[in-house]
Order: sequence, then structure tokens, then C-alpha cells
Amino acid sequence: MRGVFLLIAALFLMGQRDAILVPEVSQKEVQVRQGFTGTELLLYGAILDPAGRRAGAEYDIVVVLKGPTQPIRMREKERIVGIWINAESSDFRSAPSFFAVASSRPIKGIVDDRTAAIYELGTEFIQLSPSGQIDPEKQARFAAGLVDQRHRKGLYTQIDGGVTISEQVLYHARISLPSNVPTGKYTAETFAITNGRVIASAVADVEVRKVGFERFVEMASQQYSLIYGIVAVCLSIGMGFLAGRLFR
Repeated sequence: MRGVFLLIAALFLMGQRDAILVPEVSQKEVQVRQGFTGTELLLYGAILDPAGRRAGAEYDIVVVLKGPTQPIRMREKERIVGIWINAESSDFRSAPSFFAVASSRPIKGIVDDRTAAIYELGTEFIQLSPSGQIDPEKQARFAAGLVDQRHRKGLYTQIDGGVTISEQVLYHARISLPSNVPTGKYTAETFAITNGRVIASAVADVEVRKVGFERFVEMASQQYSLIYGIVAVCLSIGMGFLAGRLFR
């Protein structure tokens, strides 16, 4: 039924000169509760040729799911006299808390590096907005380190061939959100590409938020940070004292 709805909606827009994208996501809101083990988002939609023909086979589709950005400082450790200490560092003003890319083919076969960098089509093209003066080679090393670190945590991922185009008009992609997914407003941007050129794009929003007791703890830590800190210390001391009494 949703596929039929997408086709009908697209037909109403056939008067446009450019290709038409009608994107949708399976969940507009992801609720993070106690015991949350992650979830999977289905990003799907339809694309029509300007003339209204079924022309999905002539296009490539790339979907970019991005979480809220945040400033971050990356540090590099160096071993001196047998001790690991912080050495050089680099600051990034807008590192996405989550970043996933799914494409109908490998990105290298769809667009050139310049186009990929403009639209952030791939983890190596994330616009981190570094600050301060730093050697370009060192900057690239810190950026690669950040991407690798978050990739190992499941927060940055790239899925070549992760988008399926069916019936020459419908497309869908599945992107996993891990249990440690950050909360906030996410954007799912879909690009239609032909002959190495982006000819249409559309955005859908997804909200990831904590609910229940987790939400209460998060709000308390932000709005009543002093009280929250005192309670956390008291609980730690109490639990330590109780554990000591039990295992004497």
C-alpha cells in the first residue's frame, strides 16, 4: 500500500522539470528505553523521470543518514619513557554523532571525489570542519582516526550496494542503529544520481530520544547537574559500602 501511495504522490508532481524523489522512513521516532539493543530503519521511496516514465534503472540512489553534529577534540597518545601520554590534538567543530551511507553501487562508480565531497557521499568525505592551524597531513590523520574510532563503535558505516531499486521506480535501504546510538534529530537525505551528477535530492527527519527512566536521568543530569552529581556520588559510596559489608 505504501508503494502505491508513493507512486500516486509522485504522479501529482510530474509537472516538474527535474526528477522527482518521494522519500519516507519506517519510523519517524525511535524510542530508547531500558534494555534497548538497537533497531533497524527502513528508508524507502520512489523516483520518476521528468516525463513520468519508470526510469529508476537509469539512476543510482544514495541515502545518507546523519545524526546531530557536535564539537570534538581528538588526541593522539605517544609513549615516552614507557608511559603513554597525550601528545598532539586536533579540534573538529561539527563531527556527526552518527553517519551512515547506503548506495545502489559503490560510490566510486557513481560520482567523482569532488561531487562525493560536496554531498558527503561516504565516510571519507564527512565534513568535520577542523579548527585551528594544523598540517594538512596531520589533519587527515586525525580525521581518519575519528572515523575509524566511530566505525568500530558502529556509529559510522558505509554500505555499498545497500540500496535496492525495484520495479524501475521504487527503492529501499536498511540501516542499523546500534544500542549506543546518540539521541537527537537525524536527517535522512536521499540523492538521485545519473551520469555522475546529482539531479534530485530530498530529506526526511527521524527523532531518536530516550523515554521512561532513561529520559528522567538524562533531563536531571542536564537541568539539575549539581544535585545529580551529589546523588551519583552518594549512590557510589553507598553501593561500595554495601558491597564491602556483603563480601567481608
